[in-house]
Amino acid sequence: MRATMSASESQFPSTRAASTDLWRLIGNRTNSLLLSGLLCLCLAGSSAAAQSNARWMGLLRDDTSLSELSIPGTHDAGARHERWYGTIKCQTLTIPEQLQAGVRFLDIRCRHVKNTFLIYHGPVYQRLSFNGVLDACGAFLRENPTECVIMSVKEENTPSADTRSFEDTFDACVAGNPVPWWLADNIPTLSQVRGKVVLFRRFKARAVPKGIDASAWPDDSSFTISNPAARLRVQDCYKVRDNRLKWKAIQALYEEAASGDRDCLYVNFASGYTPSWFFRISRIRAVSGVINPQIDAYFGNRGAQRCGITLMDFADDRKCSLIIATNQQKEKP
Repeated sequence: MRATMSASESQFPSTRAASTDLWRLIGNRTNSLLLSGLLCLCLAGSSAAAQSNARWMGLLRDDTSLSELSIPGTHDAGARHERWYGTIKCQTLTIPEQLQAGVRFLDIRCRHVKNTFLIYHGPVYQRLSFNGVLDACGAFLRENPTECVIMSVKEENTPSADTRSFEDTFDACVAGNPVPWWLADNIPTLSQVRGKVVLFRRFKARAVPKGIDASAWPDDSSFTISNPAARLRVQDCYKVRDNRLKWKAIQALYEEAASGDRDCLYVNFASGYTPSWFFRISRIRAVSGVINPQIDAYFGNRGAQRCGITLMDFADDRKCSLIIATNQQKEKP
């Protein structure tokens, strides 16, 4: 029997190997197809979320004040480049990608250089100009006229070789770019600002009104700004030595926004950095790596609730979608 089997196997030496190879090939192809299918589903889901978030304000009633909403925002929205890992970069998405993901508050930091604005974070140029930011916002708003973009404008770094004030250069940028602005100092309704950029001004101005005045900004704290036309509650504790205390400050402002004055604009920074003794390096991801998952968890368990504006480092489709979902009570009937 053993000799017969050997003879039989010797007559068809490749049958078993071919069969094994065939099943291995089928298995590999099946696995590849399954992986490809899962990848396509993930990409489709991400694309669908971004697409639906591009016009989320269009689902809301015209008479809704911006102060009544939960709005995703980005801290240092243009900060995508750094010299040393974890020290300067705050966003992965570009400005257009942020807007498509649902971000409607952009924190823009401008260095005044030769009567123009360049986007900086600290000492690092971000390979982007203010006009480039405005062009991106203008293109987005033309494609999505139901939306608005709240833009915080703040001077960053030291000015260089200028012959006019920061305010004068800002005025020139507004006059020279076709993007429509809302420059009144009150907090508007959606019907007033659809298709426009709403100025949230963090620089001093002589000629007013010039946007929502947030120029009286204390450093590294939670505070209130009370103007005749607008009241702001802000949490911007950005020097974070204990992430538990940072989260406690964030959550406290969420809870206040949920039941607080409906005319007050709540601005909540989920961003920050952990100071380091080593060459005084700022460790941004030491904060975002802890706080961002807590943002996911917090909004994943929310129903309809006003949370105000949340400014994040490394914003993405998921966090934006979760924040936007809490606006259900403001949707059109």
